[in-house]
Amino acid sequence: MSALPVEQAYRLADRAEEQRWLVTGLWSEQAVGIVGGGPKCCKSFLALDLAVAVASGTACLRRFPVARPGRVLLYAAEDALHVVRRRLEGICAAASCDLKDLDVHVITAPTVRLDQAADRTRLEETIAQLVPRLLVLDPFVRLHRIDENASGEVAPLLAYLRALQRQHNLAVLVVHHARKSAGNMRAGQALRGSSEFHAWGDSNLYLRRSGDEINLTVPRHGSCSNSPSAAMPLPWKSCNRPPPRLLRHRVPWMTASSAPSATPTIHCPSQNYARSAACAKRPSMHV
Repeated sequence: MSALPVEQAYRLADRAEEQRWLVTGLWSEQAVGIVGGGPKCCKSFLALDLAVAVASGTACLRRFPVARPGRVLLYAAEDALHVVRRRLEGICAAASCDLKDLDVHVITAPTVRLDQAADRTRLEETIAQLVPRLLVLDPFVRLHRIDENASGEVAPLLAYLRALQRQHNLAVLVVHHARKSAGNMRAGQALRGSSEFHAWGDSNLYLRRSGDEINLTVPRHGSCSNSPSAAMPLPWKSCNRPPPRLLRHRVPWMTASSAPSATPTIHCPSQNYARSAACAKRPSMHV
């Protein structure tokens, strides 16, 4: 057994390393984290938009550039495979890229249980074979049969995902639900289950619906208050409900002088995007 690594105090770095981005302003390189929110907040669409952006090198939400494009491994546990394909097609149309050229690999197994050793081994072997830059798991509740309210059960599963990230040098994005009665809670505190979820993430994105708007909060070090915000079009809508008109982007660590314009220009081919929106919950363009 080897000794623990140590370093003399005066040799320690005197400042944090410069942050490196996978998706600039949204997700750090090789970060683990949560995309969280309540029902009908487009959590899965945001995760898919990030996946398309990383795989294609196009800007996420047509606004946030990708610093290091690469392969994406996706497991969408709640959606039929044809629905996943159609959603990806719609997002690709908005991003002006072709699905057949997209380096996204979808796990087609009916179940993946990360609380079972056999499925962990299969996932690790798949990652080792494909070498993705981003792993997307949607949603967390379908990946286990543990008690999400018990920190002692949640922490080992999140620690496994952290170990996976470190071993394979990839980013890990997990979609997770918010509590139903979390209207007045801060974003990270609103996540369903143990507080381990918010504490675990290096990069977290939180979505909240308010009428016909969806608010996106991008916290830094768990802080979500007193932040500037900028409005930007949300490139999705449902065919069976009033569409969300705006995504309001909150960046707590951004200074007011560096905040993006309140009326940014985002170019999206709405006519092509809409053609992929024949069914409810499938993305289409709203401008």
